[in-house]
Amino acid sequence: MSGNVTPLFPNGQPRSQTLFDRLELNLIMNLYGRMVAAGHWRDYALDMERDEARFSAFRRTADRPEIAIVKRPALARKQGAYILVGEAGQILKRGDDLKALLAPVERRLVKLIDA
Repeated sequence: MSGNVTPLFPNGQPRSQTLFDRLELNLIMNLYGRMVAAGHWRDYALDMERDEARFSAFRRTADRPEIAIVKRPALARKQGAYILVGEAGQILKRGDDLKALLAPVERRLVKLIDA
């Protein structure tokens, strides 16, 4: 056994990451669960990077994400910390209120149930 220890973090400091907090994840996963129950979404991905956190929802696993919910704290004072991104990469909505940002997706869920 050697005496060499490889540090977990290169500079001794953990890399900073942007994360969704518990309340944000609760809102997102609540919507995701209802969309799965309606048969519209089947998979999701969470990406936590230095500058942004991203939740992507998929109709099928191999597809591009139907929507992505992005949190970029650096934009909070300019355009809002949250961005709703469509399937083709277009920005559907921006804002500081996550619940209001999810409203277009919520309306689509109501239409799916009524149809």
